[in-house]
Amino acid sequence: MEGVGGCGQTDPMSDETRAWVLHVDLDQFIAAVEVLRRPELAGLPLIVGGRGEPGERAVVSTASYEARAFGVGSGMPLRLAARKVPDAVILPVDREAYEAASDEVTATLRAHPGAVVQVLGWDEAFVGLSVADPEASARALQAEVLERTRLHCSVGIGDTLVRAKVATGFGKPAGMFRLTADTWLDVMGARPTIDLWGVGKKVSARLAGLGVETVAQLADADPAALVAEFGPKMGPWYRQLGQGGGTAVVDDTPWVARGHSRETTYPVDLGERAAILAAVDDLFDAVWADVTGEGRPVVGLTLKVRYAPFTTKVFTKKIPATSDRAEVAARVRDLVDRMEPDRAVRLLGVRAEMTMPEDAREGHTPTRGGW
Repeated sequence: MEGVGGCGQTDPMSDETRAWVLHVDLDQFIAAVEVLRRPELAGLPLIVGGRGEPGERAVVSTASYEARAFGVGSGMPLRLAARKVPDAVILPVDREAYEAASDEVTATLRAHPGAVVQVLGWDEAFVGLSVADPEASARALQAEVLERTRLHCSVGIGDTLVRAKVATGFGKPAGMFRLTADTWLDVMGARPTIDLWGVGKKVSARLAGLGVETVAQLADADPAALVAEFGPKMGPWYRQLGQGGGTAVVDDTPWVARGHSRETTYPVDLGERAAILAAVDDLFDAVWADVTGEGRPVVGLTLKVRYAPFTTKVFTKKIPATSDRAEVAARVRDLVDRMEPDRAVRLLGVRAEMTMPEDAREGHTPTRGGW
């Protein structure tokens, strides 16, 4: 789909140059990378997750459009996905391949004349451009990415980051769509709040409890009621989100991770303390390797535990800034001591938070392993 504000046709272009935000989103990215490596998989229902073994506990990282037609989606247990599509091709996650492809796309976007690029993850980025015809720029970016990487992308065009991000969904697959202040409520007003970027099931349910169910209602919601429910920071932010507002500035300052984490869902529940300690140590070893590469002291730790069948607990601990591995490892063991004894464990995760550089733009990219 290519359009402006939902009308399905492109507005007449003026000669006036202005700042635009383009949200570039690679279509079915992980599945597309796998098809490039295995062209015979094109057109087949393809699921990527875990080690590619549907009998093991793992979740779907991505599914091709053919698999999504059967109701398979990211985050779904791999076993369930395999039952939904018995004929699906199921492949293991190959992080190195996806990172390499993502880096190629990022380099392509940055090479576009005048582009300011803010990377969001493996498969998406904001591109800031000052142009008279943003649709022409979107088409150029799509062509450049396809030529260099053989990957298709959709582009959302907006006058804020929020509107560009939301617009992309209307352009999929391999199309483009524009949302601006003038067209935002015409397109989004009647839609449920969960359709907004940054609003999930829990937040939408809390909004519904306030009588706010649509985007238009959120845009016009009582600020005091939102503050009472969500606090002085998030309350006004959700109202602004309903209006499609927020910043229009694409920030290319490199993201600096506050922390690094690893987690694993185990094919067989862990019951013995020795097995749990060994698993935590393995996760910590991987996290410490990432932390060492950053060269910043650790100031906080988190241990995530999912007991069988599905109860999840998170234990946290702030520590004096240190780069002493033995000290940090000992503090992780302290968190293990807070676990409930004699309960089977199906998932463990370890996270280490570090000090932040003064000039850093803080953040993490979920698809690269943060939680």
